[in-house]
Amino acid sequence: MDPASALTRSRPEELTALIPIPAGWFLMGCDSGQDNEKPVHRVWIDEFQLAACQVTNTGYSLFLRDTRDLPPPFWNDPNFNHLEQPVVGVSWHEAVRYCEWLSARTNRHLRLPTEAEWERAARGGREGTLFPWGNNPPQSLDGYHDRWKTGPEPVGRAEPSGYGLYNMCDNVHEWCADWYAPGYYAISPERNPRGPETGDRRASRGGSWRHHIKMSRCAARSSIPPAFQYADYGFRVACGAAVV
Repeated sequence: MDPASALTRSRPEELTALIPIPAGWFLMGCDSGQDNEKPVHRVWIDEFQLAACQVTNTGYSLFLRDTRDLPPPFWNDPNFNHLEQPVVGVSWHEAVRYCEWLSARTNRHLRLPTEAEWERAARGGREGTLFPWGNNPPQSLDGYHDRWKTGPEPVGRAEPSGYGLYNMCDNVHEWCADWYAPGYYAISPERNPRGPETGDRRASRGGSWRHHIKMSRCAARSSIPPAFQYADYGFRVACGAAVV
């Protein structure tokens, strides 16, 4: 990848198109899903903003230029280094550092979304459906079998969700702010849950280009240790005051 071509066209403030997600109650979880998605419970989320797209290689190039951090694995792999593809191979710690860097450059409080924020946003205002578009299986969508052959797609090319967000349940898993615990829903607070206080794994959401079924349900949960760097893990930024 030649980051210079991206750097000449982009400024940090242009990297994050933030979509307002309205405050409100929603039903989090899925009775027909995995055990870690149960019980379905009512959650209130304060208004916040979420990036329309996953962080791209273009955005991450600016971060690397300013911080002189080492690039993530797969940075020069042609399957993953298109400027508009989501950056992959970024650990949770690196995703947090990116948010801190972009916050300083834009004078906004940018961070990773919580699991509850992510799920509310992914649902796009729909209550009780499996996917952002409804209950039809992913394989029924136009063009499904022609996508994600060797890696993630450039962001923003599929249909947006009800809130105007792209790739919320596909492309790459997205890091969330929370520690992960499979039984957390049984003790989760009703308002703005932020996950357990400690843990060994960080929560993530969304589908992955490398899975047999490429799109996840809105309620589907995943997690890995925060230092791991996988070719199907990326992130998007949130803005708001849910995490202090």
